[in-house]
Amino acid sequence: MPYGCELARLTVVRHGESAANELFARAVETGDADLRVAEPTDAQVPLSATGVRQAEALGRWLAGLGARERPQSVICSPYARAVRTWEVMASVAGAAGGSYGPALVDERLRDREMGVLELMTPPAVRAYAPAEADRRERVGEWFYRPPGGESLADVALRVRDFLTELGPAAAGRRVLLVAHDAVVPAVGRVLAGIGGARAATMPAQVPNASLSWWVRDGVGMRPVVIGGTPHLDG
Repeated sequence: MPYGCELARLTVVRHGESAANELFARAVETGDADLRVAEPTDAQVPLSATGVRQAEALGRWLAGLGARERPQSVICSPYARAVRTWEVMASVAGAAGGSYGPALVDERLRDREMGVLELMTPPAVRAYAPAEADRRERVGEWFYRPPGGESLADVALRVRDFLTELGPAAAGRRVLLVAHDAVVPAVGRVLAGIGGARAATMPAQVPNASLSWWVRDGVGMRPVVIGGTPHLDG
């Protein structure tokens, strides 16, 4: 049973690479359990230098859209890396002749909350919280909820609330969301509707600065691209 949605098109951008993404990758590569993110909270983590360049590429993609493809509404996660991604995108598109102002911000688009594991790298979790690492593997990523945090299923609940409010408010419009990798499969799950497969079309991880979009198809929304990155080539 499809999820009734009145948008013409919904595009979700994952923010560019963050300083935490960069550090997590280094921790996994080296196995160093003692690497630490500098920021005190996940919400404050900024883009890395690579992330800024990726946001610039997203801005060029935005500038290249035709009049019938350009987003008419932009809504952003409140987290610093998402807000900065949009700022860079809008600046680059503006320099090319586009006109985009500040995005609306909605806290329901924030990243998955990891509770006591917030900003802990995979090697750190394995070294300092081995029981949680084992439980995560046993339960599976969709349903695993760290103490004080959220599962991906929990993220889908707040994203459903957001989309249910967004649909009538932006009926017939093209909407762009700037958010996180946890939000993309949550959007996919909600738009799949009742009985829809759980994130069946989602990759294991949605790349930084990737594009995912859905278009209206009858009463529901049909996925067109999930986690696309051709705009980052070169």
